[in-house]
Amino acid sequence: MFKRWLMALVARVGLIVLTLCCCVLLLYLLACKPVSHSSHQSLLWSGSATSKERYMALLQEREDSHRHYINSLTKQIAQLKEALQERTQQLQESLDKAKIKGILPQGLESLHKTPTQSDLKEFFRSQLNQAEVNSGVKLPSEYALIPFDTFTLQSVYQLETGLTRHPAERPVRKDRRDELIGTVETALHVLNGPEHHTDNIRRKHTFSPSDFIQGLTRTERDRGSIYELTFKGDSPQDFTQLVLFRPFGPVMKVKSEIVNTQSIIINIIVPLSKRVDTFKQFIKNFREVCIQQDGRVHLTVVYFGRDQIDKVKAVLDQTTRETRFRSFTLIQLNEEFSRGRGLDVGARAWRRSQNILLFFCDVDIHFTAHFLTSCRLNAEPGKRVYYPVLFSQYNPSIIYRNQTLLPSLQQQLVIRKESGFWRDFGFGMTCQYRSDFINIGGFDRSIKGWGLEDVHLYRKYLHSKLMVIRFPTRSLFHLWHEKSCADELPPDKYKMCMQTKAMSEASHSQLGELFFKQEIQVHAQKQMKQGTL
Repeated sequence: MFKRWLMALVARVGLIVLTLCCCVLLLYLLACKPVSHSSHQSLLWSGSATSKERYMALLQEREDSHRHYINSLTKQIAQLKEALQERTQQLQESLDKAKIKGILPQGLESLHKTPTQSDLKEFFRSQLNQAEVNSGVKLPSEYALIPFDTFTLQSVYQLETGLTRHPAERPVRKDRRDELIGTVETALHVLNGPEHHTDNIRRKHTFSPSDFIQGLTRTERDRGSIYELTFKGDSPQDFTQLVLFRPFGPVMKVKSEIVNTQSIIINIIVPLSKRVDTFKQFIKNFREVCIQQDGRVHLTVVYFGRDQIDKVKAVLDQTTRETRFRSFTLIQLNEEFSRGRGLDVGARAWRRSQNILLFFCDVDIHFTAHFLTSCRLNAEPGKRVYYPVLFSQYNPSIIYRNQTLLPSLQQQLVIRKESGFWRDFGFGMTCQYRSDFINIGGFDRSIKGWGLEDVHLYRKYLHSKLMVIRFPTRSLFHLWHEKSCADELPPDKYKMCMQTKAMSEASHSQLGELFFKQEIQVHAQKQMKQGTL
């Protein structure tokens, strides 16, 4: 029984094993079946010999395509090289022709060469020669002039103040501070160097930062930055001026010279008509600065009309008696007041052989001894004329309206945006030598009354080869006074007069407070009522 069951089990297992072997054999036959021709094209990455041949053929086709593209680029490059060589040859021929004719702009001859150290030095030198350092350039109008910034070790005085609108401030940008401090340090290094001591044997002590008086700087965007620095000398009348130039590279020394101002007399010319009280105030400033401190000045007063001239003579006589100062000239003109006419007559009235330095001044101007020094240092006959930008005072009754008493005049003369503004639109105050004034043609004598005569003279200098020095001057003030615009003025002059009157009253914010005074008071009253509830 058991044997029969065992035999049946073995038979069943054998049958199952045989069935499995048949299935495995069938699967093996199916897997090894040859692939059809159509399937070869889709199995490019298979390991068969036919797939490899087709893959190699495809690679060869792509290689041929790239080789053709490279050959095309090579031909184009060759054509560009040939065109470039032809253009270079044409440029060289043009440069040679321009050089022969003497019209070749400096620096162009080195465009086709690889720059060397000598080429860079030559480029810097050409930048210096083109910059307005040693001589002036002709300018189309007053708007084309680049004004200087004035700087000391503490502050910078500039016209273009951007968002701050402060007439005087410490440099906010670190690179600006480092630039100015580095320039002063460079100047001290030059002045204390062995070469400078060899050239200036008279120098008795070493320069230090305390000797630095002030510096002027401006940047010509296509050439570089110019620095003119003034240092104290061995005596109160000796000064050393150092000019530096930075052609967007290392600072270059331009010149170093000692300027002795001892013998330079300034002829201060003041046109006047009536306004005796204002003239008394001017003489008070003149006595303190010109007589007591400086002593190297001459005053020329050109008076229009006969009314109140006796009072003017009395003021001058009193000054002579009390100070023993006799360097006065009083000229009377029996005609209608003309500022340009008065200044022109005063300038031409100097009969001595000496080429006098002129300072065209108004009776409402206040200046210090520092300005007289600046006048002497920045004007040079045949080379430079000085047009300072003065600080114009606002109406004190508006500025100090919240105070019981007005501060003294000296306390009012501070450079702040609340107290005044740089009068950059005015060209009436100027220092220039009489020879330059005569050679340029003087004032337009046909202009009567107020305005424009100073602008015309200023434009003459801009159109000449003389250098115009212009920068904000911290020692020259225009005192506020009530301004009246005459009805007989033509419309253009009347409009200019009214614009000046509006600008001279107060700052924009102060005028805004006056204009909105009622609204401000109503708001304050509401706040008080809410506080009491």
